[in-house]
Amino acid sequence: MKSAFILALHMHQPIIPAGPGGEPISNLRYMFEHQGEGDNHNAGVFKYCYERVGDYVPQLVSEGKKPRIMLDYSGNLLWGLERMGMQDVLGKLRNLAQNYTREVEFLCTAWGHAVAPSTPPADFRLHVKAWKEYFKKLFGDAALSRVNGFSPSEMALPNHPDLAYEYIKTLREEGFSYMLVQEHTVELPDGSGLRERYIPHQLVCKNTKGETASIIALIKTQGSDTKLVAQMQPYYEAQTLGTKTVAGIEVPQAATQIADGENGGVMMNEFPGKYMEAVRELGSGHGDVQLLSGSEYLLHLQSLGIKPTDLPVCQPIHQAAFWKQYKGNVEEAIAACKKADYRFNMEGGSWTNNISWVKGYQGLLGDMEKASIAFHQKYPENPPFDPTANDNLFNLLCAQTSCFRYWGEGVWPEYGREFCRRAMR
Repeated sequence: MKSAFILALHMHQPIIPAGPGGEPISNLRYMFEHQGEGDNHNAGVFKYCYERVGDYVPQLVSEGKKPRIMLDYSGNLLWGLERMGMQDVLGKLRNLAQNYTREVEFLCTAWGHAVAPSTPPADFRLHVKAWKEYFKKLFGDAALSRVNGFSPSEMALPNHPDLAYEYIKTLREEGFSYMLVQEHTVELPDGSGLRERYIPHQLVCKNTKGETASIIALIKTQGSDTKLVAQMQPYYEAQTLGTKTVAGIEVPQAATQIADGENGGVMMNEFPGKYMEAVRELGSGHGDVQLLSGSEYLLHLQSLGIKPTDLPVCQPIHQAAFWKQYKGNVEEAIAACKKADYRFNMEGGSWTNNISWVKGYQGLLGDMEKASIAFHQKYPENPPFDPTANDNLFNLLCAQTSCFRYWGEGVWPEYGREFCRRAMR
């Protein structure tokens, strides 16, 4: 093998307080019940997108092919599918999780699709624990034990030193060995951009106390996510890649991409045919270019003798600038960095550079902070982490869904504020 490509599909539907009498329901249910609004007429297509990998993978395996795919389902979506009685969808996912363990790798994510840079660290840990608990409930202990990687909501990576440290510390303590990272959300220790985009990095985060936490980062390169994945661009890109020398060892490079598995016509219509075509072209999957899961690729590097400490080191964006100015006072260092470079911010990085998860949402963020404080005052020790068994946790996690900021002002932030109000009550 001289190169590989790695594909992941991200699936999410928020929970909204828009059912009868303000009942929390999946946005997918709302789409089915309000077909005339926006693109809600696609509700049935969205539903099929959530289950169709459960058809493709068994079909390809029966043909003697070697399909591989990574799946990231938010807890919000899984909750909605269960509440809507969609056992046909969940049954196919369960079959993949239990019987196609080489072909399909599930990735953990935040239960409520929270954006890590603007979510209190203690709450983000609850999102991770809640996802694990719910995934285990649906698919079993053995399936959960195979979840090694983490897929961040909105590909968001905190870059405030203390938040970034707590984030990576949480992921490691919750048992994850690697995560997906967007290329432009990280930098090399000297502040420059990545030079080896197709080799995993060691993401190292240092806090203001001098403590460090690290995790392996699979680098997702920039680009139009859905078009790249739907049209199998990573497959063709991998054909142009060769091996690279890491710590004196020749290793295959890997083109890694993740995209929404349901959003947009290109994913709805083009992905199935292109994916099946690429897997069939690869045949039994033992040639120079191979389709792998993230864990499979990292295990291959390990078998070649690569250790995490052999990988190039990266850190969240703007860290080099921060540490250059830091003299013991965080706010003074941030102010000095902003004065020196108007592009500097501590909001973190995500899949998009043109959306802020903070600006314009101070009201919602303030309500989220109040709800968070109230929650942790009520549960100062051993907070619950099953959102289906605790309404306080359910409302808190739902309030922090990224959709309530992604879609701008209007009804969406109000949904978030309503969950905050319910959490406070």
